[in-house]
Amino acid sequence: MNTAVIQFPGSNCDGDALHAAQLLLDERSQFVWHTEAQLPQGTDLVFLPGGFSYGDHLRSGAIAARSPIMEAVKAHAERGGFVLGVCNGFQVLTESGLLPGALSRNRELHFMCRPVHLRVENTGTAFTGAYAQGQVIEIPIAHGEGNYYADPDTIAELEGEGRVVFRYVDNPNGSLNDIAGIVNARGNVLGMMPHPERAIEALLGSEDGRGLFESLTAALAAR
Repeated sequence: MNTAVIQFPGSNCDGDALHAAQLLLDERSQFVWHTEAQLPQGTDLVFLPGGFSYGDHLRSGAIAARSPIMEAVKAHAERGGFVLGVCNGFQVLTESGLLPGALSRNRELHFMCRPVHLRVENTGTAFTGAYAQGQVIEIPIAHGEGNYYADPDTIAELEGEGRVVFRYVDNPNGSLNDIAGIVNARGNVLGMMPHPERAIEALLGSEDGRGLFESLTAALAAR
């Protein structure tokens, strides 16, 4: 699975994202600078990494969502290509309209950086097939604006369609319905605040993030 890791000014988890992609998906995976107009030929997965794009000016992800490369990312998603947005990448996905809702300041108004436990709510997606329904996994967070919000109708739609795929066991940031990760209606775009790319090696304290990348590999093979 050839992955394009998008780099914005202020990205600081792009190296982690590329390492995970090259280790678990495809060694040809590469960085793509945000001013590019096209994705590399043969891209299977677009990875929007964490960080503080444009210093979180205006709103987290607001300026990055309007970068030239995002038109190509949207076209990739419309074709059914996989898109993964982690932390700031999740914020970029909501700001660009690829996912509904918004991410606001954490409930306690502090930056949080620690492992958290997530429950896998839906194993029927391309991102979660390697997990067991209801499985609890440990994945780290590192964010100041991870409090997921959407209007009541959107929350009801997400819940009713099984599009909440990861849920906090102990909600660290105030997210509505303990939401940690959601997919779009088609199921090929995932946004999540915790960092699975930082939980792929025992040396890092958890390997629970590997399941997400293994799921994507299986989903691509099934196509």
